[in-house]
Amino acid sequence: MLIIPAVDIKEGKVVRLWQGDFDKVSVYADKPETIALEWQRQGARFLHIVDLDGACSGKLQNLAVIKKIAKTVKVPFEIGGGIRSLTTIKQLINLGVERIVLGTKVLQDKNFLKEAIVKFKGKIIVSIDARENKVASRGWLEVGNIDAMDFARELKQLGLETIIYTDIKRDGTLTGPNFKAIEEMVSESDLKVIASGGVSSLKDLKELKKLEKRGLIGVIVGKALYENKFTLREALKIC
Repeated sequence: MLIIPAVDIKEGKVVRLWQGDFDKVSVYADKPETIALEWQRQGARFLHIVDLDGACSGKLQNLAVIKKIAKTVKVPFEIGGGIRSLTTIKQLINLGVERIVLGTKVLQDKNFLKEAIVKFKGKIIVSIDARENKVASRGWLEVGNIDAMDFARELKQLGLETIIYTDIKRDGTLTGPNFKAIEEMVSESDLKVIASGGVSSLKDLKELKKLEKRGLIGVIVGKALYENKFTLREALKIC
């Protein structure tokens, strides 16, 4: 099970949001590439990068920062936030991005996902961001009536292999993951799952690791690392 440090970018800086609320922002660094390099130095084998401004606007807003990260680190990383065209996907892959995280566009256009899967093979994953089990979009600003599990099953039928599952109410809160929802997603979706949201302690990671044999392949960790609840090296020893 991979421990995947998160580097969320807003206005060129490394931040964390409280439950996805853009009005509740904690700023941790001015240079995302420096933070990414630090996670690499501490042993990270994969990184999760999010363009928060892009997620809201529907178009990448921090491309210059992403380019710096690509030039700075050697470990693979994925990018999400405002990626809504095949042209943008190709541009990012050409920069060296390992995986592309899609969200809002998939809700709007399933054919887009099918085309992306065919064209870019294993480079495509989808983020299911849920609030009260309903899928959110546009940087978590809009919540519709689509059930998260139903959406996951549909993605499987479309040929997707891997998802990121985030409980928005837990994200950035350090209150612990939604273990029940994660277990259900791992057990019933028949997809490889990366869990995100709420990790607060090494105990949380030990509990999540129990789901590894059932299909949990990774855990994204953000605020717990930035708030020094544990070190990345400590997390890696467990997982």
